[in-house]
Amino acid sequence: MSSDTRGMRPSMTRVWLAAARPRTLSAALAPVGLGAALAIGDGVFHAWSVIAALVGATLIQIGTNFANDYFDFVKGTDDESRIGPARATAEGWVSPRGMAVATVISFVAAAACGAYLVVRGGSAIAVVGALSIASGILYTGGPKPLGYIGLGDVFVLVFFGPVAVAGTYWVQARTLSHAALWLGFATGALATAILVVNNLRDREGDARSSKRTLVVRFGARFGRFEYAACFGLAAIATLVVLGAHPERPWLWIGLGFLVPAVFAVRAIAVTDGPALNPWLGRTAAIQLLHALLVGIAWCTA
Repeated sequence: MSSDTRGMRPSMTRVWLAAARPRTLSAALAPVGLGAALAIGDGVFHAWSVIAALVGATLIQIGTNFANDYFDFVKGTDDESRIGPARATAEGWVSPRGMAVATVISFVAAAACGAYLVVRGGSAIAVVGALSIASGILYTGGPKPLGYIGLGDVFVLVFFGPVAVAGTYWVQARTLSHAALWLGFATGALATAILVVNNLRDREGDARSSKRTLVVRFGARFGRFEYAACFGLAAIATLVVLGAHPERPWLWIGLGFLVPAVFAVRAIAVTDGPALNPWLGRTAAIQLLHALLVGIAWCTA
């Protein structure tokens, strides 16, 4: 659903699909998929753990998106001047109460998936799950929302990066993998790049509503630098793992994500406003490409 659907009432199926923000779901799918691929390559793959982690991570991402839809509406961030895709609560398609209920249901369902993972991975997984859900709520909710004080980038980097990748590996192997941690920073940096596109597009409205993202604090030029830096961090983290594992030379193909990344950085440098919307999905595709290439390489050794 795009911003040109405002004033029209889509079907409820389309409303909830749009509210789930499918373009952002790679932030949950990529790290879990990468953690699974690392486990396959190491001979410790456990299918049920991966399924539970995948469903749980996706539900946390959807719950976070629902919470963002709700809190940004009640805080006045999403208003008629918004240039991004239409939001269900702001458009009146879903009541604030309805969106709050959907948020709770998503997080409760994620916790149910997490119960199995706690059995597999122990109390550390319980702590990680609780912090992930709490951060999803506090990203735009609470007295000091993470996204409103410039900590959203750190939240995404950590929780959709090393926490998700290493956590997925842990519930399968029941041990920590340094490769999973480093490659987690790579996929977390690419997830952060998706957020940067969003923050660049919304910076004027965010500034009016006192949502002090890093882009609002330091300007569009900084945001475009941060976007490029996310790809650089992902490349460095991948190279660290390659250097530590010479027995897996195929990891070089993981750097193939830099080809579309170069085009993305050039485009973001000269793109603004609603024209940034397609780059959310394109940046998400780059994140998935990196996870796919590295996963294949790890399993090929």
